[in-house]
Amino acid sequence: MNAAATLHVGATPSAPALVLRPWRMEDVATLVEVCKDSAVRHCTSIALNSGADGAQWVQAQQEGWAAGHRFGFAVLEAQPDVVHGQLAGNVVLKEVAPGKPSAEVGYWTAAHARGRGVAPRALETLTNWAFGTFGANGLKRLELLHQEDNLASCRVARKSGYEFDRVLPAAPPAFPLDGHLHIRHTDS
Repeated sequence: MNAAATLHVGATPSAPALVLRPWRMEDVATLVEVCKDSAVRHCTSIALNSGADGAQWVQAQQEGWAAGHRFGFAVLEAQPDVVHGQLAGNVVLKEVAPGKPSAEVGYWTAAHARGRGVAPRALETLTNWAFGTFGANGLKRLELLHQEDNLASCRVARKSGYEFDRVLPAAPPAFPLDGHLHIRHTDS
């Protein structure tokens, strides 16, 4: 699959609607700014220090779409009468392959959007899209990994129906601390 998808999440009484769409080069400046946040740097492997770093990262997301194995979405807060919403985060489906029963999901949220239900709503939408799009090709399970000290990610996982499975041992340098594995099955 290499046709780009745009997904929509309705507004709630306390939060605006969201649009999930593939990353674009026009997102680079905002992406680099959002990724300066220490929480994003601590909980992800993203180290974007310049526009060139941001462009390289966006290009890698686009290449993942084209190859059909990694599907990264910019999460935007939809705003009335605004063509482009404010960047609120990222969700990604990765390690997808025909006949492979599992894939991995990941996410991060911009500082200004935390605590407003952005991550669980975007993750739930990505989850439904993943099972709907790849279920016929054998996708039955989605895995979510986060560092053990990332309590917010644990809450997001649980809110989104990803059950805690086990503690994973640290694997430096990518995972310097022990982690949690959460799983969601198609029938959850």
